Amino acid sequence: MLQVNEIRANFAHACERLRARNFENPEELLGNVIRLEDLRKQIQLDRDTLQAESNTISKQIGQLMKAGNKEEAEKVKLRTTEIKTQVKSLEDSYTQTETELTQILYTIPNIPHASVPAGKSSEDNEIVLEKGEIPQLEAENKSPHWELIKKYDIVDFELGVKIAGAGFPVYKGKGAKMQRALINFFLDEAAKAGYTEVQPPILINEESGYATGQLPDKEGQMYFAGEDGLYLIPTAEVPITNMYRDVILQEDELPKKNTGYTPCFRREAGSWGAHVRGLNRLHQFDKVEIVQVTHPDNSYKTLDEMSLHVQGLLQKLELPYRVLRLCGGDMGFTSALTFDMEVYSAAQERWLEVSSVSNFETYQSNRLKLRFKNKDKKTVLAHTLNGSALALPRIMAAILENNQTAEGIKMPKVLVPYLGFDTID
Repeated sequence: MLQVNEIRANFAHACERLRARNFENPEELLGNVIRLEDLRKQIQLDRDTLQAESNTISKQIGQLMKAGNKEEAEKVKLRTTEIKTQVKSLEDSYTQTETELTQILYTIPNIPHASVPAGKSSEDNEIVLEKGEIPQLEAENKSPHWELIKKYDIVDFELGVKIAGAGFPVYKGKGAKMQRALINFFLDEAAKAGYTEVQPPILINEESGYATGQLPDKEGQMYFAGEDGLYLIPTAEVPITNMYRDVILQEDELPKKNTGYTPCFRREAGSWGAHVRGLNRLHQFDKVEIVQVTHPDNSYKTLDEMSLHVQGLLQKLELPYRVLRLCGGDMGFTSALTFDMEVYSAAQERWLEVSSVSNFETYQSNRLKLRFKNKDKKTVLAHTLNGSALALPRIMAAILENNQTAEGIKMPKVLVPYLGFDTID
């Protein structure tokens, strides 16, 4: 959630950068935010003035009673009754104004970083770099992963439909072992990079959803257990970041670095077409997440470090990849700057997104009330960042497709110690 004082101080810049997101009428909406904040402050001032008058009158009544002037004291008491009525009205107005202000702020996305290009869709994203050699598969060994998983009986979509529905695969045999191997590999690499492993809940309450910005923006994409008022998580970012909700850290505690594996759940309403076939898009999938809470001065250096960490995983898996800087129209609601990592799928002959690494600056921490005390003993908002390191389905799809041979599917060398085999045959 944006800070009103920052909107006021940088109004023209905020409007200009929100247009990079194709955000309509930023001047009108941000102007309304400032108007409501001014109204809230005036109501608060009027209420405080009346309460100060009430305190003065209370002392005056005491003095009059002490002097035996009961008749005058009763007259003064009438004013205290008036003040109570006025204060109650002002408190109601204050609550109404504050609620209206908060609800408007919830509808405004984060202000994009200066480096974020304007654009409407993924077609306008900038390619930052490409690395790795695109596999050249022989015609007889160029099957898409949805055919390979049937051939080797390692993922069963039909069984998943029987148990739950479309988008809930059952991993079997070497497919299940491959999932476990990838998870352990990603967690071990995160530990080497200084991340503390946590295993958070995969259900969150409404407050947690609002704190990290999934609510109200992505309410329709989340599975909801109505009887309990809980949401299945779309990513481990949500529970891990909420570990620091309403927390005040010391500056020397920063950065906080956590990683966690969780299953993730997304309704993906309206998804259809060849691009969602097989493992390309699921309702339930596994992912390892990295999350950092940092000093504002260091967050963009941290973003680069997190991007390099993800790239290192892709290099060790011997997958060709590219890094994209997302344009304003393709960026997440809460992000100030996002880099996507895509791997090349040789059989599908297209790039598949496998990670997003984002800096949220103070957008999440303002909702979270996540702060730290700096060297001057002032309490200020921290910056939060997160990244997929990595999401498994498309990684698995690319490994299967890119490494297929007449003898079977060769596994990346780095996974063999985790798997106990080097070929799926």
